[in-house]
Amino acid sequence: MTQWTSATGAVQLARLLRSQQPPPAGGRKVPAYRALADGVRLLVLEGRLPVATRLPAERELALAMAVSRTTIAAAYEHLRSAGFLESRRGAGSWTSLPTGHPLPARGLEPLPPDMIGSMIDLGCAALPAPEPWLTRSMRGALEELPLYAHTHGDYPAGLPVLREAVAARYTARGVPTMPEQIMITTGAMGAMAALIRLFTGGGDRIAVDSPSYANILQLMREEGARLVPVAMGEGLTGWDLPMWRRILRDAAPRLAYVIADFHNPTGALATAEQRRALVEAARSAGTALIADETMLEISLDDGPGELPPAMCSFDPAGSTVVTVGSASKAFWAGLRIGWVRATPEIIRSLVSARAYADLGTPVLEQLAVSWLMGTGGWDEAVALRREQARGNRDAIAAALRSELPQWRFELPRGGLTLWVRTGGFSGSRIAEAGERFGVRIPSGPRFGVDGAFEGFVRVPFTVDGALAAEAATRLVSAARFVAEGGVTGGVGDVRGLIA
Repeated sequence: MTQWTSATGAVQLARLLRSQQPPPAGGRKVPAYRALADGVRLLVLEGRLPVATRLPAERELALAMAVSRTTIAAAYEHLRSAGFLESRRGAGSWTSLPTGHPLPARGLEPLPPDMIGSMIDLGCAALPAPEPWLTRSMRGALEELPLYAHTHGDYPAGLPVLREAVAARYTARGVPTMPEQIMITTGAMGAMAALIRLFTGGGDRIAVDSPSYANILQLMREEGARLVPVAMGEGLTGWDLPMWRRILRDAAPRLAYVIADFHNPTGALATAEQRRALVEAARSAGTALIADETMLEISLDDGPGELPPAMCSFDPAGSTVVTVGSASKAFWAGLRIGWVRATPEIIRSLVSARAYADLGTPVLEQLAVSWLMGTGGWDEAVALRREQARGNRDAIAAALRSELPQWRFELPRGGLTLWVRTGGFSGSRIAEAGERFGVRIPSGPRFGVDGAFEGFVRVPFTVDGALAAEAATRLVSAARFVAEGGVTGGVGDVRGLIA
């Protein structure tokens, strides 16, 4: 089992059901029990009601919904027969997924080089390097390299000059930081792998946003963690604080992982009060809270001074929050430089453990990032990246609204992704069909736990102008193919679960 079993109260479930979009006027009238069962089914498939959540007793939900107990009993029976509910006498009922439903089994991987050109790649949220800054940073790094070539070249904590530069950037954000609080890693994934190994063992619980970043979820699964999904609320500031408090208190996870700055995949930005509350809840539960800031710099509609304070600013003692940052999203994915900000004690533990992992991060790349941060080139390069991402965001959003008006999304203020509801059709089927029509896109279940978010796809801001319009045209073809019952192969016929 990979997941902790949570519970939802009758009042909470009734609120979630009432928040759903009502069916169009004039549509086919269905019995009350079917409407209620369909509501629960959609909550599961959208990830707002995690798999393995215990549902309230029939009598309690009947009172909260102001319907008869017979209606609730019939709805539960319909869900059981469809595979969305399991029950055991004396133990209650909990949400599930039908046998054969596609589960997320892998993360996101780059498009093979031999396919570049024939396929529009919307799979990975990564942009080309901002030139001339990449070339300049490499030249600057080569000029500094001779000073390090006379050493053994292994710096498990990172080059001192880069640790100082990263620490200075935190201090400039109002979070005083010493170089001893920084470890340089091989990308944010390297940072996360080290932290998961340090804080957890096989079978330990990790609370995660639901949805969350696919590759991190897969990393946690491979480390043997039991994922505890915490459903995001509605909108682009969608952290459900009562739910987080309850999960942290009742599940007592060793770790919690959140992307408060332009969340991947939804683009949500946590408010200052949400950050404060999350830190306080984690501290009370004794849970270490990892704040992923890899998307922090990709603010498209706000200046740096307009963003909420860093999560770690609400943890001055450093007892709860560990921060992960990276150059890969802000600058270029090919520059695999990340970092951890934590207490000196945690940093020393991480550094000691590198002897059994990757020993250290390549020196030349560290020098390149150090050169950028020291010359001011970093800020200019990131400004260029924001301009490019903003144009791409607006182009792909306009193309989707024009070509696929039944698809729904909110325009985020930053980050690199749109989280798109696919008009009632299976995101997995659309993703599979997309490759047939020359567009690669990840389906929603990759960003959930145990198959949730089947009605979504993630669309990154990686293409602009005419290419964005062409991507939307190809997605129209894929959506039409799915709507007409086309067989994509390898996924299974799940369209009926959503349509």
